[in-house]
Amino acid sequence: MAKTAPVALFVYNRLDHVQRTIQALKRNSLAPLTDLVIYSDGPKNETETRQVTSVRSYAARLDGFRSVRLIKRDQNLGLAGSLTVGIRETVAEHGRVIVLEDDIVTSPYFLTFMKEGLSAYEDDERVISIHGYVYPVRSPLPETFFLRGADCWGWATWERGWKLFDADASRLLAQIREQRLGHEFDFNGSYPYVKLLEDQAAGRVDSWAIRWYASAFIQGRYTLYPGRSLVMNIGTDASGTHCVATDQFDSLLSATPVRVVRRQVVRGSRAAFKAIEMFFRGDRYNRPQRALQRFYYLIERAAER
Repeated sequence: MAKTAPVALFVYNRLDHVQRTIQALKRNSLAPLTDLVIYSDGPKNETETRQVTSVRSYAARLDGFRSVRLIKRDQNLGLAGSLTVGIRETVAEHGRVIVLEDDIVTSPYFLTFMKEGLSAYEDDERVISIHGYVYPVRSPLPETFFLRGADCWGWATWERGWKLFDADASRLLAQIREQRLGHEFDFNGSYPYVKLLEDQAAGRVDSWAIRWYASAFIQGRYTLYPGRSLVMNIGTDASGTHCVATDQFDSLLSATPVRVVRRQVVRGSRAAFKAIEMFFRGDRYNRPQRALQRFYYLIERAAER
């Protein structure tokens, strides 16, 4: 099976965001050696057809990568549908994938970290993914660290990892309850991830990310994180359907490479877990559960359509 790690970029109707995402990605030194696969979701209605067409026209003219392939969906699958189908297709062909959405601006060292992480932990079943974003916590973090579960802002996985994705939120919720994992799943009760999973099971939201996190968490798998963020989400600008403007998740992009430590012990970092818990417990998060859920939508998907 091929050992290349293509970037699967999921886009919809926001040309400005797509352009900024692409330009940042092209500044990575490994961009000319990377295959880019762009999944363009179909428009929901006639009003959005022009915007989708503009994004596709821009994507069709791209260069700066080893190859660029544009896959245009005729129907609107929605973010969850577009992403889950696209990842399945990509890992089936290449065995691994780097996943970006159309509002993820990357550091020049993002691709290097992703590809080094994929190579270092390819044969370690305990590691389900590599992630590029880290919250703007106050405490210093290790150069790299592991957390139980999976994440959704600039990440990579292998075919073996994505096979663990369970789309059935009700089953995932039942397993979390049976194994009494809810408190830890919610970062010691500091963030309402279980409530999001309940909403997913009830059909009130359509979140691939909460199911990805839960799938990995239940299986006891870990994700490798950088100690300095290699990703910044530019979609928290009220441009998405479920999005309100906020800068509360903004992390400065690392101006230096993050070194992947090979043979690092695969276990959750207590220091990183506590730092993120305290970030969630900060004054700006001391608000009702409903407001916390709204902020989760920013983390999970700022541009949900």
